[in-house]
Amino acid sequence: MIRNEAEYQDAGQRLREKSQRLREQGKHLNELNLSQEEIKRVLDPMKSFYLQLQEEVQSYERLKRGEFDAIRNFEGIGRLFVALRISQGITQRELAERLGVHESQVSRDERNEYHGITLDRAGRLLDALGVDTRTAVLSVGAMGSKLFVESQAT
Repeated sequence: MIRNEAEYQDAGQRLREKSQRLREQGKHLNELNLSQEEIKRVLDPMKSFYLQLQEEVQSYERLKRGEFDAIRNFEGIGRLFVALRISQGITQRELAERLGVHESQVSRDERNEYHGITLDRAGRLLDALGVDTRTAVLSVGAMGSKLFVESQAT
């Protein structure tokens, strides 16, 4: 996951370089008169990495526009916290200042996707981001069925 503008710029540069290498490698392999199957076998791992990097770049761009994926039962809450920061254009340093912690703490938390965060810390983080959340229980089933909770950030 791309977490800041520097990583985004770096990923964009790597994407352009990978695209160029793919074109050059494809041309070179064609010149060797390899079969299409052999060329595909060589290029597929490179294409896979390129597509993964492309998805990360596109995901970061969606976050910057404020487009988030819904979370269910708090799975992905850490990614949501990172997404909220990115969508508001807040740097890790600015968030650290708002929280009264060192920037390295925010970086570490984001790298670990806020694994093990307490509800108290999550509340302080949401306050620092200026996010108001609302949670609604959508259904409560019989014993043994799952409880689904939907949160909406405003």
